[in-house]
Formats: sequence, C-alpha cells, structure tokens
Amino acid sequence: MTKKPLLRERHAHEHARVTYVELFFDLVFVFAVTQLSHAVIGHPTGLGLLHATLLLLAVWWAWVFTAWVTNWMDPERTPVRVMLFVLMAAGLVLSAAIPDAFGKRGLVFACAYVFIQVGRSLFFLLGVWREPAHRLNFIRILSWLSLSAVFWITGAFQQGEMRLLIWALAMAIEYASPAMGFWTPGIGRSASTDWVVEGGHLAERCALFTIIALGESIIVTGATVVGLPWTFEVIAAFASALVCSIAMWWIYFSFTAEAASEAIAHSDNPGRIARVAYTYSHLLPVAGVIVAAVGDEWVLHHPLGHTDFKTAAAVIGGPALFLFGALVFKLSVFRQWSRTRIAGLALLAALVPVAGHVSPLTLSVATTLILVAVGAWETWLAEARRAA
Repeated sequence: MTKKPLLRERHAHEHARVTYVELFFDLVFVFAVTQLSHAVIGHPTGLGLLHATLLLLAVWWAWVFTAWVTNWMDPERTPVRVMLFVLMAAGLVLSAAIPDAFGKRGLVFACAYVFIQVGRSLFFLLGVWREPAHRLNFIRILSWLSLSAVFWITGAFQQGEMRLLIWALAMAIEYASPAMGFWTPGIGRSASTDWVVEGGHLAERCALFTIIALGESIIVTGATVVGLPWTFEVIAAFASALVCSIAMWWIYFSFTAEAASEAIAHSDNPGRIARVAYTYSHLLPVAGVIVAAVGDEWVLHHPLGHTDFKTAAAVIGGPALFLFGALVFKLSVFRQWSRTRIAGLALLAALVPVAGHVSPLTLSVATTLILVAVGAWETWLAEARRAA
C-alpha cells in the first residue's frame, strides 16, 4: 500500500507518539503563557482582563489548530518539520507582541496570528490535495480563517475599544466555525465523523499544554520569591502556591488525562469528543492555572493585611476556573458529572463572602486545601473502585 504524502501512517490499536519536534514547537507557547500572566499582572483592570482573555483565546486557537494538523500530518517528514519551525518563528513574534498588542504592536500581533492560522491551513491543503475528505475540510477551514483574517488586520489599524471589538468579532468567527462544521457556501459543512483523529495523540498533546501552563505558574512563583525577603509569610505563600500547582497536576493527570485518552481512542466518533473536549473545553483548566499563577504573584508580594478585590478574584477564581474546566472536560468525554469537582466549586464559592475579611495568605491556603481535598477524595474513590 502506497504511503499517503505527508500524512501519518496509522495502525490499529497503536497510539501515535508525540514527536520531539512537536515538543520543541510547544516551547514557544511557554513564552506566550508567561507573557499572558504578566499582561494580567501589569494591567489588573476589567479592560486589562478582557484584553488578556482575547489574547489567550488567540494563543490557544493557534496552538490547538496546529495540534490537529500534526495529528494528521507526520512531523517526521521534512516539509512538516520545516512548517513547524516557521510557525515557531511566527509564534515567537506573536508572543513578543502580547504586552503591547492593544498598543503599538497590534499590527505585528495580528499579522503573526493570521500568518500562523492561514499559512498552516494552506500548507496542509496543498499537502493533502489528492485526499478528497481532507481537501474539502481544509477548503472550508481556510475559508473561515481567511474571513476572520480580514477582521484581525482591520482591527490592528483601529485604537482602543474599537480594536477590541473588531478582534473579538474575528475571534468569535473562528470559535464558532468548528461548532458550525465550517459550513461553506457551495460545499456544505463537515460532519464530526469526517474528522478521523488519533485520539490518544491529541489527548497527550493537550495534556502537554497543561504541563506548559503548570510549569509557567511555577516559574512565575519561583522568579517572584527570589527577589523577596524570605520571611515566614513569604515562605508560607510560596509553599501554598507550590502545593496548589501540585494539586492541579494531581487532579488532572491522576484521574483525567489517561482515562480520557483511552475513551477517545475507543470512541465510535472521536471527532466529536475531540472537538468538544479538546478544542473547546480544555482551554478552561489552562486558563485556571494562569489565573491562579497571577494570584500567587500578588499573594507573595502582599501576604498579610486585608485581601483586595483583584487578589481575591485571582486566588479564588483561578482554582474555580480550573475545577469548572475539569468538570466540563470530564462531562464532555465521559458523559458524567463529577461530584468531587462540584463539591470543590461549592467550597470555593463559600469563600467569596469572607475573602475580604482574611489575609491573602489565609485565602491562598484555604483554596489550596480545597484542591488538595478534591484530589484526595478522587484518589480514595479510585482506590475503592479498584478494590471492588
């Protein structure tokens, strides 16, 4: 059987490994996530949060679309490797432009983003032109991304809220497109069954992005504590931040990642699960990790005294967003609610009325203990099922 040009060879009951070049590509996004955290820390306002949210949506979309492409294309083939290296360069430019994306570097950010999205899709389309299913799907995708590109570039020439509004429209077009099956006049829409994915590979790729976010949170915490006096309060805040990251890792990787990989690998419609669980909902726990890292930064600088609104929002909101994302992710993959994660969210909500009356350190420790309790409860449930 002749090998399909540039596409991965797939074998039944075999999990396609994540290649070294894919891991190398991901390094750019360590920088991007760090830039996003610093953007929130530097502009802790409602408008600043809106800016950071839109930029995070763009970074995630650029990354996850590339993960889909390398799920089909073989990164060991030289043209695909070169394509990833070119995208890395564009991703580095995009990441460097994040702090001033709504200022003087708006056009740089927009051009880098459009280049990644449109360029990668065009490369894939040309590489699989003789494959009818892939060809039709990527004609649709390229059409949608080209439409959104008009708004990205147009928005870059605007200022202030007008740029935010136009870029939000561009982002809305891109996020709506998979849910609409990339419907395109004349050629219709794609069905989820058309997206034949290697589920284990895509699950591993998204798990690795979670590792990127967790690693970035540890980097931010470590870099902050180095420049502070090592008082008891600072060391306690540092310990709370580290245990929080460990608890998030425990919840995600001990009870979700591997089981989700198995579930999608054995699904009769892996494209549907991949679209909902990995393309959309997986961004929520990643965002939670980033917000929690921002909260850790503020707690380290001011561990004592009353907790201000922005610190309380980050310290409670980060773990809450992580647990909510983990809840939605589990629901989309396994079609079941997680009572442990619902209980964790309820406990975090109970902290809201008292947040302004306790110190940032106390609030940080409380949210960390809630995540530890969720992880311990899920461990106990897992051990009980194994023993049954």
